[in-house]
Amino acid sequence: MAAYKGHRMNPDKFEKGQIKIILMVLPMVLLCGLPIVFIIFHAFKPMEELFAFPPKFITTHPTLDNFSKLVKASRAGSIPLSKYVFNSLFVTATVVVGSLLFSTMAAYALSKIRFKGAKTMMQINQIALMFVSVAVMIPRYLVVNKLGMIDTYWAEILPLMALPVALFLIKQFVDQVPDSLIEAAYMDGASEWTIYRKVIIPLTKPAIATAAILVFQQVWTNIEASNYYINDDSLKTLAFYMNTLTSTTTTNTVAGQGIAAAASLILFLPNLILFCILQNNVMNTMAHSGIK
Repeated sequence: MAAYKGHRMNPDKFEKGQIKIILMVLPMVLLCGLPIVFIIFHAFKPMEELFAFPPKFITTHPTLDNFSKLVKASRAGSIPLSKYVFNSLFVTATVVVGSLLFSTMAAYALSKIRFKGAKTMMQINQIALMFVSVAVMIPRYLVVNKLGMIDTYWAEILPLMALPVALFLIKQFVDQVPDSLIEAAYMDGASEWTIYRKVIIPLTKPAIATAAILVFQQVWTNIEASNYYINDDSLKTLAFYMNTLTSTTTTNTVAGQGIAAAASLILFLPNLILFCILQNNVMNTMAHSGIK
């Protein structure tokens, strides 16, 4: 045991054996982390640094002028910026909660409840993973229009609520829940709803947290719904407004580059914050193939 103690997988303090692991991981960390650092610093660059050549990675004279210009540009519109923020928060929160609710319930049903057609349904979900949103744009619009959801919040919520990757990911975790645990709950008189709430949900939290990030990223930056299904500007989302504002300003003025940089950071930060909050659960999802 004494000889093995020096080779622990998770030592409490730094050990020399960790150096080779750090050297192996460091290139990947830099590759993934440097773009994030660039986005943050880019938003605070003054005009001369935005167009400097060669480009500066880290700004030497940070400024808030880009954000001030963004606020001024937003005030020129007929719809206040706060309305776009509210629309994005409302749509994103509704889709995330609804998608996780339906994905977890469907994962439990497809994994632990035997019924005819379950395998076919899961195969359809796996096939859906291959299709990008552009491939289903026309049929999705026809469905939304036929249901009379044009110019409503439902047009931005319902098409995004079904995320095949979320169902696939959560089902893989539910598959690892021992059947004996479910049977014991049945013997104790637990209903399907009780098993779902008190057994499935607690044991699949890592997968749910990871799915929440994936759904959030899908919805928060989505501009297709506002572009194709919404004609009323007061119902459009912040991502669509930022995209429209930056494309207009960057086309007409050089100063628009600073506005685009500030808008990119504003749209990126919620994703970063959410990941930092849920990172422990995400790491558990990546580290474990299932529940032991």
